[in-house]
Amino acid sequence: MISKNFKEEGKELDKFLEKISSYNLLNNLFPGAVFCFLAYKLCGVTLIANNIIESLFVYYFVGMVISRVGSIFIEPVLEKVKFVKKSEYSDYINSSMKDPKIDILSETNNTYRTIVSLCIVVALTKIAVYLFHHFNWFANNYKWILIGLLFVIFILSYRKQTKYIRNRVDIVRKREAESNSNS
Repeated sequence: MISKNFKEEGKELDKFLEKISSYNLLNNLFPGAVFCFLAYKLCGVTLIANNIIESLFVYYFVGMVISRVGSIFIEPVLEKVKFVKKSEYSDYINSSMKDPKIDILSETNNTYRTIVSLCIVVALTKIAVYLFHHFNWFANNYKWILIGLLFVIFILSYRKQTKYIRNRVDIVRKREAESNSNS
């Protein structure tokens, strides 16, 4: 017999999954769940919560952090060493308006970047676990270190997202100005 609580969790899970986009599923929830599994199996770190809803929020947040690490740190390094070369953002915007498949390809591209980031974050987690067990200072201060790292990741993400928004606004303004001058 299925408990009432389990049925309620199932309904909440359905509502949550209905609202989540494919981007958020592939770049936040999936990598977060995979990381929590690998962190447990490879590093002995348990991040899984007591129920499905809490676990989904943990997976989503962890995945969001992993995705941001990829965006803020991995992507610039790969560009700097010329492993990848991105198009100009204005070209991307203009082209994606003409070819909707570009957005799908970009989403897939971001998923690959997030998986690369996932591998690196798992390795860093393994190193952090070693430091935790072998250095008292690290064991005593890991919570502050984690909070500081999260702050840096999200403040840099905020700056990057604000730049993207500003660039999109500038592109729209430019189009409107061109349209008005042609009228």
